[in-house]
Amino acid sequence: MSVSVAMATYNGEKYIKEQVLSILKQLSCSDELVISYDKSADNTYRIISDLAVRDNRIKIFSGPCNGLVKNFENALRHCKNDYIFLSDQDDIWLEGKVSCVLNAFKATNADVILHDCIVVNKNADVLADSFFKLRHCRRGFWFNFLHNSYIGCCMALKRSFLTNVLPFPQNIPMHDQWIGLMAEKRHSVAFIKEPLIKYRRHLENVTKLKPSKFSYIIKFRLNLIFALLERL
Repeated sequence: MSVSVAMATYNGEKYIKEQVLSILKQLSCSDELVISYDKSADNTYRIISDLAVRDNRIKIFSGPCNGLVKNFENALRHCKNDYIFLSDQDDIWLEGKVSCVLNAFKATNADVILHDCIVVNKNADVLADSFFKLRHCRRGFWFNFLHNSYIGCCMALKRSFLTNVLPFPQNIPMHDQWIGLMAEKRHSVAFIKEPLIKYRRHLENVTKLKPSKFSYIIKFRLNLIFALLERL
């Protein structure tokens, strides 16, 4: 079961080395870490390119410089292996994550796996021992349309499922909710209750734990409806 890890990076110098190293030690020689790099104002490229010189499993591709969603789409398009793990640039993978998720794929007919995580601050101090409990995560299309459980850094999918989700529609709130809803529609999702990463929250995070403004929620839910109707 070969693995690709899809990472989108932008201005990630503070945490990306720790994250990359936590990923690589779980990958086999036939696996790959695919990094889509949006041009940054810090030392992100130097850090990842130095790591890539020492480990040929790291593959760096120029990003589209058109936002996080399109940056992740670029990473996914370059993934070659059968099972794709999504990864943020600033978290920490816990030992056994890859094997646990691959076992879940074996045991189910799921196209998408979602696992729990420990929420930590910038120093990796624990803020919450379960994201699932914090956000009351559960399966269900309409529940996740209104109250998204799907967090990209805790997701993996079969490469064969990419044809259902790519290209990502314009103006959707986030790629992870889109992937989750498409999998929910096909009844092909499995949840793992075990936390498998430390999910780092800090001032530079793109996504926030606090609820968004009501106007934002309405706008992007409408965008999601139109995108779902068009695709399904």
